[in-house]
Amino acid sequence: MWFKITSYFLFLLKSTNKHGVHSPYVYNLVTNCFNIKTATSKKQKLVTIINYFKKNNSEITDISKKQALLLIRIVSYFKPKSILELETSFGFNTVLLSIGNPKAAITTIKNSNTSLKKIEALFYNFKLSNITLLNDCLKNVLINNSQFDLVLFDKNHQKTILLNNFNECLAASHNDSVFIFKAINSSKGMQKAWEEIKNNPKVTITINTYFYGIVFFRTEQAKQHFTIRV
Repeated sequence: MWFKITSYFLFLLKSTNKHGVHSPYVYNLVTNCFNIKTATSKKQKLVTIINYFKKNNSEITDISKKQALLLIRIVSYFKPKSILELETSFGFNTVLLSIGNPKAAITTIKNSNTSLKKIEALFYNFKLSNITLLNDCLKNVLINNSQFDLVLFDKNHQKTILLNNFNECLAASHNDSVFIFKAINSSKGMQKAWEEIKNNPKVTITINTYFYGIVFFRTEQAKQHFTIRV
């Protein structure tokens, strides 16, 4: 608890808003995505899904509406056609991805049988036909999919596992791919993992929003790192 409080305080000290951003690409992202209101229809869908989870999934006790709306806006902004989610957490974030872009082809991986039936029931209940749920390893998924426009690193919050997954997914990235990492400030290990990701030579732009770390590979951009309040 104290680590999260301290890390958030330090984040606030380092962070800026759009006026401290000197990259047109990132400035447009902050102005037209981070700082806008989520579409009413998408907000309503989020409320419905939160109510569903509160009623049907006792494992999820803490849902941040602010984080959820930000993820929806990011996906809506970039409109990725192909999305990969690693180690889905009860399917909640998978649904957010679908709300963000209902036309995207979403592949989500669950490396265990835990909650598979609940997740399948969730997707069926909300008629989410654009999601493929796989009980498989990342390596096999990447063999059958050459590229992804967006990758969400969801549940695994361990440094070694996260870095291994990141390095594997690099092969499926392209110039305009977006990688999103959850909980990058949840522990010292995750913060160290984030620093290693930032230093990867293929990475050009990173944004730390505290709850999410966002990575870009745009070769036309100079390497820059941003810490932005949302």
